[in-house]
Amino acid sequence: MLRPRIIPCLLLHRGGLVKTQGFKDPKYVGDPINAVRIFNEKEADELMVLDIDATVNRVAPDFALIAKLAAECRMPLCYGGGVTTAEQAARIVDMGVEKVAVSAAAIAKPYLLTEMAAAVGRQSVVAVLDVRKRTGLFAKGYELCTHNGKTVHKLDPVAFSKQLQDAGAGEIVLNSVDRDGLMQGYDLDLAMQFKQALKVPVTFLGGAGSLEHMGELISNLGVVGASAGSLFVFKGKYRAVLINYPTPDQKIKLCRDALKQ
Repeated sequence: MLRPRIIPCLLLHRGGLVKTQGFKDPKYVGDPINAVRIFNEKEADELMVLDIDATVNRVAPDFALIAKLAAECRMPLCYGGGVTTAEQAARIVDMGVEKVAVSAAAIAKPYLLTEMAAAVGRQSVVAVLDVRKRTGLFAKGYELCTHNGKTVHKLDPVAFSKQLQDAGAGEIVLNSVDRDGLMQGYDLDLAMQFKQALKVPVTFLGGAGSLEHMGELISNLGVVGASAGSLFVFKGKYRAVLINYPTPDQKIKLCRDALKQ
């Protein structure tokens, strides 16, 4: 039976883990291997690791680091960053990574998802969409961006997510740029648009500042992935760095109570 997933998202920048706000001002929060070990102990449902440098710098994935992460990780691992070919995706999966995420490359050539699905299986192909509200006096709706928010694409995010689903994505991750690092809650209106449009599993990222925010997401949308960065690396109003995750009992109660509503 499918159930909600509670997923820490870790950002790689210059070899370390960072957390951003609005995709800006990365703050160092620790060593990636050490973080994986802690999340192992805390029995996280899944772990998402995104290299935010690779695509911007046009470099290939750091296969040596990915191999270390996969060897250490005792939960399903999703890696994204710099993947531009099905061959790279297959190499990453062969290392023991369950899912490979693509963003800018999928927008540039959606058929990449078809090739990846043929190489590693649709269940291992994840498309990440970074979405933010349009700005301007008469602007309405949302826009799709890549390269850490620096490049904007003239595509409707929801319609394009369906195109990526049809191309071969086995999961869509919606990342709210506006909510990134604010810890004020998910954009539920945007999340609902994606959930209603898609048939594949959907994971939402950006804005979670408490377990209550995750419960609200699950209560409104049902069985989805609830992902967060700041929530799992900061503690308290002064945002002291502390890797944390709900206990198994807390997680079970969160999902059970949310799905009852």
